[in-house]
Amino acid sequence: QVNLVESGGGLVHSGGSLTLSCAASGRTLSLNVMGWYRQAPGEQRDLVATITDLPGTKLSGTNYADSAKGRFTISRDYLKDTTYLRMDGLKPEDTAVYYCTARSRTGLEYWGQGIQVTVSS
Repeated sequence: QVNLVESGGGLVHSGGSLTLSCAASGRTLSLNVMGWYRQAPGEQRDLVATITDLPGTKLSGTNYADSAKGRFTISRDYLKDTTYLRMDGLKPEDTAVYYCTARSRTGLEYWGQGIQVTVSS
């Protein structure tokens, strides 16, 4: 079992920055994909970024939604069992609930409870 807890959300002005954190606990060594999704009111939950750890394959690395490219950076600290989403140049359309997600090597998926990010114009 894996537990994910997000932090770092809040209110920021347009053009500002935030860094979200996702602290994982439990069977974290089994996790080979960490990611962030977001869901705006009335919208579906969309991928923001993922970071994949599959040594020796072309799948390892980071992946970003077009809306996040050039502005957001996902990273993972294995010692702290924490995944980060650095968000720069925030826009009002980035306002959403952001969810941390993880997938294990056996295909199990886990989700955090979500954290609100609000960008004012």
